[in-house]
Amino acid sequence: MTNVNTTRQNIGFSPIPDKDILDFEHIYGAHHYERLGLVVRKTEGIWLHTADGKKYLDCLAAYSAANQGHHHPAIVGALVDALQGGYASVISNVVYTDALGMFLKKLATLVPQMGPRFGDNGNKVLPKNGGVESVETAIKMARYYGYKVKDIPDGKQEIIVFQNNFHGRMITIVSFSTSPKYREGFGPLTPGFVSVPYGDIEAVKGAINDNTCGILVEPGQGEGGMYYPPEGFLGGLRDLSDQHDLFLLFDEIQVGLGRTGKMFCFEHENVIPDGIILGKAISGGLVPLSAFVTNTKMMDLAFQPGRDGSTFGGYPLACIAANAALDVLINDKLIENSARIGEYLKKKIDAIASRSTHIKEVRGRGLFIGIEVKNGNAMDYCRKLLDLGLLCNDSHGHTIRISPPLVLDEEGADYIAERLEKVLVD
Repeated sequence: MTNVNTTRQNIGFSPIPDKDILDFEHIYGAHHYERLGLVVRKTEGIWLHTADGKKYLDCLAAYSAANQGHHHPAIVGALVDALQGGYASVISNVVYTDALGMFLKKLATLVPQMGPRFGDNGNKVLPKNGGVESVETAIKMARYYGYKVKDIPDGKQEIIVFQNNFHGRMITIVSFSTSPKYREGFGPLTPGFVSVPYGDIEAVKGAINDNTCGILVEPGQGEGGMYYPPEGFLGGLRDLSDQHDLFLLFDEIQVGLGRTGKMFCFEHENVIPDGIILGKAISGGLVPLSAFVTNTKMMDLAFQPGRDGSTFGGYPLACIAANAALDVLINDKLIENSARIGEYLKKKIDAIASRSTHIKEVRGRGLFIGIEVKNGNAMDYCRKLLDLGLLCNDSHGHTIRISPPLVLDEEGADYIAERLEKVLVD
């Protein structure tokens, strides 16, 4: 495979030179991301194309938003049909749409019964635009549960969270981040959160008090360093939640929908939460959409008319993308492919680690793999990989993130491994 395709010229949205695009970003845009100097003009499958004919294998998949691969034809076709057919536009939430109804049924029945301790009532879905919005929805659910069911005085509810978490960057969410750069200067911060070390069940036990209403956890941390908790930890959280009547929430925005080789990451330990937060890949990387899913009884408890809402949350175009995107995951067997190719790629990376003086540890399930480097500056290696036609990023500074679209095949995995070898083995 080559990282140059000379037949592609003048591709993308505009013929404006890359230098001018970079200038536009620097002059007119907020500098809220540390960017690599790459202007992407077109995307397709696992590939990112530039104006000069080069292509790069996307090892990020927009942090799992493009699990189905860029511009999957089935999802694109559904969107084109909707736009041309006149049934894509946002519509007031005072009426119904078939696109939303079909999406709600598809997702509610795809997710295993949430909160089975509340009864076999089926699931309900509350859609929003982006993952962080659905995290806030889940927080509202846990707080209301504490107030209404546990009789915790309103304003006293507490939720246990975990160090190095990443649930987004809205004010309430950064209030319980343990990363100073997410919090500093944005106060006053939202109270009601207690942070403990990730994977430490004894610390969770010690944090529970009369005002504790819930636990919010990522079954696999992406931004926190590509970590999984110790085996049995999620089960321990389930036991504590049952014992103390806490609302257990799993944030699977990055690790759900096939990323780790299961449809949902919690299926690795067969631990069912009371609610799950999904986003990114739910709409195939083409239209923003996220969702909070919980037991029907709990959704009806907390969310009555006027208590929540979103103009674009669950609007027709997003739901049409999601209906197609969820079908692609199943029909194209991308969950099985993630497990198979992930195992194939990880074995290759483990072999590289055995020959490398730079690698501290390799962690991963499915196509969610982290390569922790000894010097703690993973971005240095990511820049070198970019020069070789591979787009990667760091996780928590010290770990190279390997999370390509789930359509990756063995040839693509070999392409990744060959470039990691060049950069990580002296």
